[in-house]
Amino acid sequence: MAKPKEELTFEENLARLEEIVNNLESGNIPLDDAIHQFTEATKIAKLCDEKLKKAEATISKIVNKDGHLEDFHMEETEDTNR
Repeated sequence: MAKPKEELTFEENLARLEEIVNNLESGNIPLDDAIHQFTEATKIAKLCDEKLKKAEATISKIVNKDGHLEDFHMEETEDTNR
């Protein structure tokens, strides 16, 4: 039994998206199948987007000296080599 798309890794979902895109671009699938695959692709794309946003939120945090997470802000400095 196949895993639900929510349980697939990001990479597995991305591979499935690529497969669907290739199928749709080939133009060699019946319209009903194309609609079904397009619908599946939009759901997978949404899942991938959510995973990316969650990962971005996670890596934008750093652990401060007290062991608590806080937002990471990189301070811009003037370029003194100009």
